[in-house]
Amino acid sequence: MSVMRDRPHRAPKVVFLPGASGDRDFWAPVANQLPSGWRTTLLSWPGAGDQPHDRHVRGFDDLIALVAGKLDERSDLVAQSMGGVFAIGIALRHPEKVRRLVLVATSGGIDVAALGAADWRTPYQAEYPRAAPWICDDRVDYTDALARLHVPTLLLWGDSDPLSPVSVGRRLAELLPAANLHVLTAGAHTLARDRPDEVARLVIDHLERPIRT
Repeated sequence: MSVMRDRPHRAPKVVFLPGASGDRDFWAPVANQLPSGWRTTLLSWPGAGDQPHDRHVRGFDDLIALVAGKLDERSDLVAQSMGGVFAIGIALRHPEKVRRLVLVATSGGIDVAALGAADWRTPYQAEYPRAAPWICDDRVDYTDALARLHVPTLLLWGDSDPLSPVSVGRRLAELLPAANLHVLTAGAHTLARDRPDEVARLVIDHLERPIRT
């Protein structure tokens, strides 16, 4: 087995994608712990949560295009929950722009209700009444497409998350050819915000690890 060092000569570019809150600050406690030479970008979602609306963003496809347009080079995507759906969409449509993925407590664009996930939409709408309707209405199904996504992927899950239970992580690990699942004991849906020290170490390890071929 050979080991291929895929780290570019320049410092890596790591793009953080939030969940349905749309709040870029969700990832700040993790991003702040990455090596000082790494270049980080924290994105927000127009129209999500309490974020300002953008008339040009009317659905998932628009957000995928928005993020892809910001990737001027091959980047690592670190994504929470709904952000993981966008990360997968970008990797499928623009594989040349994505080097590695970290997906945290996401549906990944598969049917999570069949895997025991609780519905998040009603409490979300109650918490964020001004959020754009497409946040809850848009649906994607990447189940059949995931087999062609060979980008190295770390799946981070908590075993105390009713919105995306470990069964979802296990299913994604089966569907994604180059995925590794790591489960945090007593981790909730917001484990990345709640336990940034642990999550940052796992993210750094994944992004630095050589690819074995």
